[in-house]
Amino acid sequence: MSPNKKLRVLIADDIEETRRNINLMISTLDNLEVVAIASNGRQALEMTAQYYPDIVVMDINMPIMDGLTAAEQIQKITPDIGFIIISGERDSETIHDAKSLGIEEYLIKPFTVDELAMAVERVRNRLEKIGKAQADQSYVKSKAQLKQLADEYVKSKRTDDQAIEVFEQLIDSPDCDLLWMQTLAIIYALRQKWGELKNLTEKIERRTKNT
Repeated sequence: MSPNKKLRVLIADDIEETRRNINLMISTLDNLEVVAIASNGRQALEMTAQYYPDIVVMDINMPIMDGLTAAEQIQKITPDIGFIIISGERDSETIHDAKSLGIEEYLIKPFTVDELAMAVERVRNRLEKIGKAQADQSYVKSKAQLKQLADEYVKSKRTDDQAIEVFEQLIDSPDCDLLWMQTLAIIYALRQKWGELKNLTEKIERRTKNT
């Protein structure tokens, strides 16, 4: 998530004045934009599926569906969404229930713009960490799949464009198998890609000298 990206916010509260005040607060913050406003948890759930906000600022006590129930349902739709729970009182049991859902931000009404801004920044930081962890996991999985494909292509002696693409993605990795590099060199020779072959041969020579 880019630090300059505006976070899309959904506001959910059954009191019109509170919705208006939060909307005004957010309008003073450069890194936020309100994309939807709900008056109960059911509406918040429906609007999340429609507008895909990054953060939901949501009251606990609302008719039709309360805030924590809505948050739990929303997480099933978009598990990487951030929440700021708001309430008129500090209730330890409610805070515990919120934390059990992974919700760390809990603001007591009335709160200030600065308090909201700091809560948003903490949520942004957590979303960035989650995104990075997911990207790292995806990269590891992708690399493992490439290695499996490379082994299969060596055995089947594939020399098509897809084989070249797989081997080329692996040759710069420190743990690249020398056999993959040698196989790619053979493919380059067969395809008469002399420039690529020259560069790869130099890499193979450096590898063999260091081993």
